[in-house]
Amino acid sequence: MSEQAQTTPQQTMTWRRKQSGSDLHPSPVIPHPSRGPLYDDRGFTFIEIMVVVAILAILAALVVPRIMGRTDDAKRTAAKVQIRNLEGALQLYKLDNGIYPTTEQGLKALVERPSVGVVPKKWKIGGYLPKLPEDPWGNPYKYLSPVQRADQKLDYEVTSLGTDGEVGGEGVNADITNWNLDKE
Repeated sequence: MSEQAQTTPQQTMTWRRKQSGSDLHPSPVIPHPSRGPLYDDRGFTFIEIMVVVAILAILAALVVPRIMGRTDDAKRTAAKVQIRNLEGALQLYKLDNGIYPTTEQGLKALVERPSVGVVPKKWKIGGYLPKLPEDPWGNPYKYLSPVQRADQKLDYEVTSLGTDGEVGGEGVNADITNWNLDKE
């Protein structure tokens, strides 16, 4: 057998000295059968990059509308959750004081002791909420007490005016109230 036939891949690895001129730290160069040494790779071609960009653009065109269309649904759900939290605080207020806050006192009675109307004697120090939330569109919740709706009398009504911030509306602009939370 010849000496060349007995060489292993480790023996055929060549060593190239660093460009800095240091003779102490050689770096390995492994020859590649089809492209030459590995340190000679040049990266991606312009065509390859453009193909990847086109694929990403197609995926974005398919996915983004699905995600973006859900923001109104998410805001409506957040408003419903906040209204339920306000209802819980109103229930605690009534348990302590025997009545709900009046329209004049408003939801502010859940945060600060009312100074108008019937001033509650057993109002909880610290309030029933740390602060009044705004609806997901940045508007204050509307509060009425008592309320007459068609043939029924309600103790109170908490309303978010929806996306448009105006009374009434349909679809995403529809008002969200505590008495119609489960209808959507």
